[in-house]
This record gives sequence, C-alpha cells and structure tokens, in this order.
Amino acid sequence: MEHILDNPVYNALISGNKELSNGTENAKHFANDVAPFVGLKEATAENFEQLYHMLPSESTFAFFSPTELTIAHPWEVLNHLKCLQMVYNTVMQPVMMDVRIIPLQSMHVPQMIALTQLTKPGPFFANTIEFGSYHGIFEGDELVAMAGNRMHPFHYTEISAVCCHPAHSGKGYARMLLQNQIRLIQQNGNIAFLHVRADNERAVKVYKDLGFELRSEVSIYSIQKLISF
Repeated sequence: MEHILDNPVYNALISGNKELSNGTENAKHFANDVAPFVGLKEATAENFEQLYHMLPSESTFAFFSPTELTIAHPWEVLNHLKCLQMVYNTVMQPVMMDVRIIPLQSMHVPQMIALTQLTKPGPFFANTIEFGSYHGIFEGDELVAMAGNRMHPFHYTEISAVCCHPAHSGKGYARMLLQNQIRLIQQNGNIAFLHVRADNERAVKVYKDLGFELRSEVSIYSIQKLISF
C-alpha cells in the first residue's frame, strides 16, 4: 500500500494544501508564484500529458517520485536530484530559546526572498509564504535566519526554507528554528518531515542529531514543456 509521503505533492494538494490546488482529479499543481511543484494521482503517460496541457510554456516544474522513472515527450527533463526524505517520529521536548523567534508576515517577503536567493534552500517565490508558519530570527532590522512549512499532506507537515545568512552561521539559529517548527507542528497534531539533498552530508547530520529518521530516497525531476509539441 502506498504511503502518504510516497506522493507528497499530490496528497498535499488534495488535503492540507487544497486551497492552493489547481488542476484536475488526476493532475494537480500549485500556482507558479507559490511553488513550482506538480503532482499526479498516478505517474502515467496519460496523466503527464494532461498536466502538460494545463501548465504554461517556458516554465520549470518539479515532480517528486519515490522511484526513478522515465519522463518522456512532451516533457524535457532538465535535472534529476536525489534527495532523502526524513521524518521526526519522537516527541519534541521543551527547548530553551536564547533568541527571539518572530512570526514572518507579508511585509517580510522581500527579505525572505533575498535570504533564500543568497542561501539556496529551495524555491521561494512572492507567495510561497501562503504555505504558512514561517518564522525568523533578526539581528537589528535584518532577517538572518528563517524556516517554515511547505507541503501539508494529511497529518504530515513539511519543514522547508531552513536557511541562515553565512555571516551568522555557527550561532545555532537553524537548529533553534527547526526545533521551533517541530514543536508547532506537533502542537497541531501533525508529524514533521523534510527533504534534503542526498549529498548534503552536513545538513543530514544536523537533522539526524535533532532526531529525524531516514524514511526513503526521493527523486525530484526538474521538467519543462517542449514548445514544439
């Protein structure tokens, strides 16, 4: 039986992120200014073609798969990224925070975009904040670290956009923001999970030290419509 997290994008778009969903019963996607993620009920050629006809040309999208697969014409595969999917299955104990963690709002979006463009934690656009529960750490008026939620497939909540300005690394900000996110997710009765590049050994170690467990490997395909089709 397929696990909810084997198809996180599609399952998020029919459950916790339903209000951000576009598409049909078999092929769904987020708005381009929220996230470039697409999901299929089943990864069939027919559903990929259905998805093709509902998306704009010359844009890039990300498709998550629990196994490696061949995505054929009319799509062009630009990149194949191997990631690890990790889940937090234990209870987060209360943690003393020695810095102030601030809920981020729409007025902070320019700083959030600037920070993610600098640190590259993953796609972050003008309305990505609509996923909710973004929190950050400021030094003065400058946002120097942040983390938030992204996909919400049923009773799971993905932690994403975990990043820290290089000038402020080594202060434990990312760890504190992760702990804060886990606590908030568990308070809502959900289970925290995340995706990390398989070759990012430093981040994987941090997540394991915090208590995240490896659930599976995930293939993320960056795909684009072939205009000639």
